[in-house]
Amino acid sequence: MVAGLLFLAFAFFAVGKASATRNGAQGAADAAALAAAQQARDEIGPAFLGALLLPGGLNDFFGGHYISGGPCNQAQRFAADNRADVVGGCQWNSGYQRDEVTVRVKTRNTVGDTVIPGTETKHATATATAVIEFRCSWKPAEKPDEGTNPPPDEDKDEDDKEETPGPITFDCDGRNRFEIDPLKPDPWSELGKALFAVHLIND
Repeated sequence: MVAGLLFLAFAFFAVGKASATRNGAQGAADAAALAAAQQARDEIGPAFLGALLLPGGLNDFFGGHYISGGPCNQAQRFAADNRADVVGGCQWNSGYQRDEVTVRVKTRNTVGDTVIPGTETKHATATATAVIEFRCSWKPAEKPDEGTNPPPDEDKDEDDKEETPGPITFDCDGRNRFEIDPLKPDPWSELGKALFAVHLIND
């Protein structure tokens, strides 16, 4: 009777250790996926701001940009901070105004030695997916009224008559409205967070 109760207690302990190991793996996967997505958001800044200088540039940017494996290095760093490793790299799924990254991790530690056979070599794995999502609409900022008949500029040659890109107004999440001047943009560390949301999603 006592032996049976002891075994049952140790079995519950083993289940608890396995659950803790799985939870650790999921936490590492979540952190790794978010880190990769945030790093990708940081890295797309130059291409995004460059697109503002071109007519229709944003549509071309969203339709043609692809994220490579660079941000996965950041995913591995965050997985390692949580005593895990990224398995199989980062899987990117790029779409229009939305990119997803899926990361699978494996814990460095095992469940440990328990009354259940095989747990001493059993690692936990987990998967997480994070999304980088553009959350704004945009349009050219309204130009000041120059009158119905502005005076011609006699000194401009033909090459100078090409219109200089003006500020663009972004309306984000229906509550954050601001302008970006393509020639004098604010730091991307601020703009990136205002323009692109990063969060986990359910697989």
